Amino acid sequence: MIRAILSPVAFGVLAVVEQDGKIVLVRQTYATGWHLPGGGVKRGEPPARAILRELREEIGLTRSDPPEFIGLYTRRVWLVTNLNAVYRVKGAVFDFKPNFEISEIMLADPAAPPNGLAPGARRRLAELAGTIPKADRW
Repeated sequence: MIRAILSPVAFGVLAVVEQDGKIVLVRQTYATGWHLPGGGVKRGEPPARAILRELREEIGLTRSDPPEFIGLYTRRVWLVTNLNAVYRVKGAVFDFKPNFEISEIMLADPAAPPNGLAPGARRRLAELAGTIPKADRW
C-alpha cells in the first residue's frame, strides 16, 4: 500500500488511427503540438474498450475494425509512472467536432509527419514503419 502511494501508476491508451493511408493526429486544448489520440483507462476497464471510448469522445469515432495491440510503453513523469498501451485502429470512420479536450485533428502522412509532432508519437510512427527498433519507453 505504501509503495502504491509513493510510486503511483497512471494507465493510458493511445491509438494510431488509420484512414486511407493517413493517420489521425490531434491538437489538445491543454498541450502544444500534435499527438496520437487517446486518454486514461478507467478502473476495471479493458484497454481495448478504453481506446474505442476515447476515440468516440475525442474524434467522434463511429465505426472501425477492432483495435490491434501494438505495444506497452512506460514513461516517468515526476513521481508517477505512466503506462501506455498503444493500438492500431484501421477502417476508422469518424465525425469530428472540436470539443473541450481536442481543438483540431489532422490526417497526416505517417512517412512524413508534421512539424510539432510530439516526440513519443514520432517514435511510434518510425517503429511502425520499421525505420527504428521498437522501444519499451515512451
